[in-house]
Amino acid sequence: MSDILGFMADHPLSDVGGTPGGLGDFLIGFAMACIGGYLLSNQVSVVGSYWSLYGTNTCGITRLPMLFGVGLLFWNGRSVIGRLLTLAGALFIVAGVIANMHIYFQPTTLFNTLVMLVLLVGGLGLIARSIRPHRADAG
Repeated sequence: MSDILGFMADHPLSDVGGTPGGLGDFLIGFAMACIGGYLLSNQVSVVGSYWSLYGTNTCGITRLPMLFGVGLLFWNGRSVIGRLLTLAGALFIVAGVIANMHIYFQPTTLFNTLVMLVLLVGGLGLIARSIRPHRADAG
């Protein structure tokens, strides 16, 4: 632990990522990326729907393996089949929720979309640039 503190003592606060300089670029880029990411995610709607298979509601069927697995685990806590059924049932439920999500981008103007994307991508670019070594100030 003292090796890390000794290494940090040799570098000024403006060193980002172990390279000289770049703190200003990092902070401005981080702020831009956060604002752009927030504005972009604020325009997205996530809607769920009923689970269906060939037109019928299958929400209950996907829970059956997990219920059988839980029942087997209550009967015998060391049951390998019970653990596998419980795990498989949980994975079916998580996969079903993810597969039945619909993600929509709400209507907005082209200008607003460009502002969001420029803030996000420009901020990520400034963060990446802050990791590169910067020249020492001439003076």
